[in-house]
Amino acid sequence: MRFPLALTVKIASHIVKHKVRKTPKFAMVLQLEPLHTCNLTCTGCGRIREYSTNLKDMVPLEKCLAVASECDAPMVSICGGEPLIYPKIEELVAGLREQGRVIYICTNGVFMRKKMRDYLAAIYTPAEEPKLLRLLADKLITEKEAEAIRNANEAARSKVVIRPTKWMYWNVHVDGLEFTHDLIVEREGVFKECVEAIKMAKVLGYQVATNTTVYKETDVQELEEMFKYLSSLEVDGHTISPGYEYDAAKKDMVKRLGKQPEDFFLTRKMTRQKFARIQEWGEKFTIFGTPVYQEFLAGKRELTCTAWAIPTYNVKGWKAPCYLMTDGHYDGYQEMLTKVQWEKYGVVDGVARDPRCENCMVHCGYDPSGALGTNYQSGDNWKNFAYNFGSKPKPYPASQELMKIAFNGVSIGKGHLAEAKAAINSPRAAMNGAQAAFSRKPEAEEHHHEAHAGGSCATPDTSERDALLAKIKEVKKD
Repeated sequence: MRFPLALTVKIASHIVKHKVRKTPKFAMVLQLEPLHTCNLTCTGCGRIREYSTNLKDMVPLEKCLAVASECDAPMVSICGGEPLIYPKIEELVAGLREQGRVIYICTNGVFMRKKMRDYLAAIYTPAEEPKLLRLLADKLITEKEAEAIRNANEAARSKVVIRPTKWMYWNVHVDGLEFTHDLIVEREGVFKECVEAIKMAKVLGYQVATNTTVYKETDVQELEEMFKYLSSLEVDGHTISPGYEYDAAKKDMVKRLGKQPEDFFLTRKMTRQKFARIQEWGEKFTIFGTPVYQEFLAGKRELTCTAWAIPTYNVKGWKAPCYLMTDGHYDGYQEMLTKVQWEKYGVVDGVARDPRCENCMVHCGYDPSGALGTNYQSGDNWKNFAYNFGSKPKPYPASQELMKIAFNGVSIGKGHLAEAKAAINSPRAAMNGAQAAFSRKPEAEEHHHEAHAGGSCATPDTSERDALLAKIKEVKKD
């Protein structure tokens, strides 16, 4: 099977139950944002500007669990912000499991290994030693960390931890290979950390997915190479979605970076060009999402937005009309469903009801449409059934050549900060190009997508880059 049977049955049963009851609107996935604080500054992240006054606010644990029960979605995607910063993330995951939810932890990957070391410390016995030795051999933990796991105190052993289960996925943000991804998150070394976290998770028996956003400058061939590499790591599945010019992301792009949104966000036509091979990818790799949604992305059919099927709850309440657009926040889920004029949004027969929706084809608005039978065509149910229950694509063979393709940035001295670092270390070398690494207009950046508007959201901390720029200016004065 392409997807775990238990998860497929749970979601299918949820749909059938509401279809039988003739429920007009119901939740498929809850996008739960317990906080908007983040350790990264992903370029173009709309949450920086939209929730800039609420970055320190958090939804209490009890409220998080209450809203999950309130909308009763079978799946909860814990996002943000960086959810692993949330102080009660372990308790939140445990509470959602007690409710019987399927859980996705949408993370930038930086704190994953720390959380998995906590898990090892809590469950360690001599029977776990082979796994520990493998992690050491693969340099995924240090000798010091291994000793801390072996000799964990009572507090570490009694701590609530995030345990491997078929009901949970680490959902790691990966927007390209090393150079591209590190450029987007504005920090070198993050791609490497994501890879090491994924490798550690697979050794320990966790399920791992990735999520990727595609932009105007995204190299389609690089996407395929990324899927090949992630498949070679035995990643369990991938979500991929087009970058969309929602208001908060546009404002951040203009005010913080001085760039025009149309330079990198996709129009509908561009999306169809970028996703022309999405069905081919779905056969070669485990792409999450219905084949009906894949046809929509490839421009082979139209769908009507069903944003109400993937509602968002955050520090301000139930966010409407969708995960990306904000016209209001509501105290209750049913209140939101009742008061929002859903017929004012989306695109129907190629005509946008709201001009902001014109170029939107994102996963959170249209993938549920494929599952729910919106714009149903004969054979759609069979397509979805065959895709879900079909054979899972085999992992792509690992190779040194694939490794070299994947690690094309800081690992080989060609990261986006390379010129600036060279200028600092050797003032007479590369001075003409030093600041180009930060101008956001060098040739290297024109060949890779520059912005991330849909993954891990960030607080505006650019201290590493600013410190380097300051040193470059000092050198130039001498």
